[in-house]
Formats: sequence, C-alpha cells, structure tokens
Amino acid sequence: MQPNHPTVDLTGIAASIFDGLLYGNGDAVIGINPATDNVAQSVKLMRMLDEVIRKYKIPTQSCVLTHVTNTLEAIEQGAPVDLVFQSIGGTEATNRGFGFGLAELAEARDAALSLKRGSVGNNVMYFETGQGSSLSADAHHGLDQQTCEARAYAVARQFKPLLVNTVVGFIGPEYLFDGKEIIRAGLEDHFCGKLLGVPMGCDVCYTNHAEADQNDMDNLLTLLGVAGCNFVMGIPGSDDIMLNYQTTSFHDALYARRALGLKPAPEFDEWLTRMEIVRDGDSHRLA
Repeated sequence: MQPNHPTVDLTGIAASIFDGLLYGNGDAVIGINPATDNVAQSVKLMRMLDEVIRKYKIPTQSCVLTHVTNTLEAIEQGAPVDLVFQSIGGTEATNRGFGFGLAELAEARDAALSLKRGSVGNNVMYFETGQGSSLSADAHHGLDQQTCEARAYAVARQFKPLLVNTVVGFIGPEYLFDGKEIIRAGLEDHFCGKLLGVPMGCDVCYTNHAEADQNDMDNLLTLLGVAGCNFVMGIPGSDDIMLNYQTTSFHDALYARRALGLKPAPEFDEWLTRMEIVRDGDSHRLA
C-alpha cells in the first residue's frame, strides 16, 4: 500500500491508509514516498506510520521511501524503521549516480537489524528497480536495459530483502514505448527475479505520456498474478497524485485475489477477520 500525498498531509495519508486496509491491502508493507525528501520529514512519517500500526496491531511493516543515507540518520535519531528503502541499479556507476555504494547498503542493513523490530525473520531491506535507469544515467556500459535490470536483482539478493519491486513503467516511453513493451518488461522482470531467487513484486504502472492505458495494466496484473508475482501496489484510485503516474488500485489487488483464489499473508488475513474487515474468514469477501 502506497498512500502518497502531494503535500505530505498526515490526515490525507491516514485516510488513504484506512481506505486501503478496508480493501484488505497492506500485508507486504505500508510505504510512503515523501514529497520532500529530507530526514525531518521522513522521521515524522515513520512515527505516524508506527503509531497507526501499533494502535491497530496491524501485522505489517512500514517504510518511508527516502534515500538510504536519510534512513541511516533517522535510525541514529531513534526513528522506528522497519524497512530500509533504496532504488538500485545493475551497475556500480548507476548506484553511484543514485548516491550510494554497496557499503552504504550493508551499513543500513546492519543498523536496521540492530533495532530488532522484525517479528518474523531478518529481512529489513526494500529495493526498487526499473528497466532504463542505467541507460538514463549513461551508466549501462553498452549493455541492454534488461541485462542491467537483472544485475540489479543480484545486488538486491546480497542484502536479503523483504521486497524487490520493479517499477516497470515509471521511467517513461523513452525506454518502454507502449503498453505492449511494458507488459513484456513486467514479465521479463518477474521471470528474472524468480530465477535469481529474490522476493519479486511489480508496480504495474505507466506514465501519462506513454502509449498505454489502464487496459494494459489490467492485462499485466492478471498475467503476473497467474505467474506467481509476490506483490503489486495498492494506490487510491490507481492514480498516484504525488508522483503523477498510473498504477494499480486497492480494488485491483482485491480483484486479483478473487479471480485467482489468492490470499493475503496469513497473519494479515487473520487480522482482517479479527477486525471484521472480511466476513466469515473469507478474505475475498469484504464485510
């Protein structure tokens, strides 16, 4: 669940969180892209998310999708960090362009583990990737974008992440021109992620200037669900009003579960029943 807000209004974010929970979304993570990326803003969001999760005893994780160096500072300030986020690429030059190296990822992972906040396992990293990022940074060394993307999953695997998310159509038509190319890329990324053994998900998405529409996203969502994709994004109305791109909505995830006979994570499924969000223990039926 990604309840972004263009002015980081906490009331607006909280409303979106509850909207998502009532659709059964949020079992992987409740994550927010801060409109202003700085440590103070990130810590404020981390504390708000932690308060909501603790108040309602939600079996999930929170994450503020800020730069890894900001998260390190937040941990030093005593912020409640569940997952460390970072966008990563498949070459050293790409990651250097993103402002970090593998040493910083290792340091952040150790810092997050030191908080001992996880109730199941020690997977404290959340990575996002996307075909074209190395090319756009002129850091691909002549390699094609799919090869660079697959190499990013090898970077991710080294740090035992909870989530790896290909934001497949976000970089725009300069790298994936239309709906057909986005569908192909989403399936390529899913396959390569599974091959490399990472917990792969997909932000089924497109930018408003791409030759794509929501029909393409419905098709890709269904194909990924059939293929065993670990997670997809839930955003109010499928329209991210902060990042200005189109993705999947809360009810899209509910559709995929119903159509394919899938369920949320077991602990989250039990919580949905206990909170009477679903009826008769059936996560396909909202109360």
